[in-house]
Order: sequence, then C-alpha cells, then structure tokens
Amino acid sequence: MKTNITKSHRDAFEALQKGSFQNFALFSCFVDGQPAAAIVAVSSMGDDYTVTPLFVSVTAAMNLTDHEGVCAGVS
Repeated sequence: MKTNITKSHRDAFEALQKGSFQNFALFSCFVDGQPAAAIVAVSSMGDDYTVTPLFVSVTAAMNLTDHEGVCAGVS
C-alpha cells in the first residue's frame, strides 16, 4: 500500500517516542491563517536558532482522508 509517511517522518516520530533528544518543543503558529500548534525541533547555530516544524495540529478547515478518500472519523 502506498504511504505518505517518509523516512523523515518515521525518524522524527521515533525520536519523540524514545525521548532520546531534548530539542523538541510545542510551537504556537497558524496554518492557512487558522490558529494551530506544531511540534518542532529547535537547533542552535551560534547565536541563531532554527525552528523546524515536524508535525502540525489539525485545524477545523483541514479535511483529513485516507488514500481512498474516506474522511477521518467516518465509518
């Protein structure tokens, strides 16, 4: 079966699950103008910080479906 889950997604999920890194944070943000939250990795480079979004919360405007077009929560 085809999947949209990449190696990067799996790596980030495993790192969160195992607790082997301490640079994850919840980040208040907007997705398509809607209030949301993201799980991010924060990396420092000298005096600068890079915030890399890993996953974003679901917003009311999102339409989550499987590969067959079936909406989440619908049986």
